[in-house]
Amino acid sequence: MSLEEILSELQQAGDPQRVASLKRVGAAAPAFGVDLPTLRALARRIGHDHRLALALWQEPVREARILASLIDDPERVTANQMERWARGFDSWEICDQVCQNLFAHTPIALPKAVEWIRRPEEFVKRAGFVLIAVRAVHDKRAHDDTFADLLPTLMAAADDDRPYVRKGASWALRQIGKRNDRLRTRVLDTVTPCIDSDSRGARWVARDVSRELVGAGAG
Repeated sequence: MSLEEILSELQQAGDPQRVASLKRVGAAAPAFGVDLPTLRALARRIGHDHRLALALWQEPVREARILASLIDDPERVTANQMERWARGFDSWEICDQVCQNLFAHTPIALPKAVEWIRRPEEFVKRAGFVLIAVRAVHDKRAHDDTFADLLPTLMAAADDDRPYVRKGASWALRQIGKRNDRLRTRVLDTVTPCIDSDSRGARWVARDVSRELVGAGAG
């Protein structure tokens, strides 16, 4: 399929009512209003196509950018591409979809995540946390120390009042803690001193993580 054919199909599949719903939850605009199952089905029809993914990303439309993340080849993604795309993140949805569908499956996902959680841009910083959360869930072969060594850095970066950032930090810490009992204990040891912190962001993250992981341990 050509770029023009894809954009035409996306526009025809759009739903104006869904566009309004997306705006209410802070998702990306402009948008056609195509749901995620339809985008995934289209991606399966197209298959992996790195060049087409790069072309789709140049279109400032929600569906084109999500589709780009679904059809790109993780092995062909470079650090420069990750930087270019991350600078284009304009909503939590685009950030999360690109990280979950594509960036988390690249060989440089964790080094890039550590770099990004130290960055000031809201959705770049969130992207770092999302990458760690996704790898914590799906990288079954990774050694516990890979994630345990990240905990001090994650907690330090969690000191952020912006909701999308602190929610990303909590997500990453919770997913690390859910890998096994040893890591759950390490995460709780890391966040517990911050439960009564003077920092609102760090305090919120510590309490959110503790609430879920203490409950998981009791269960």
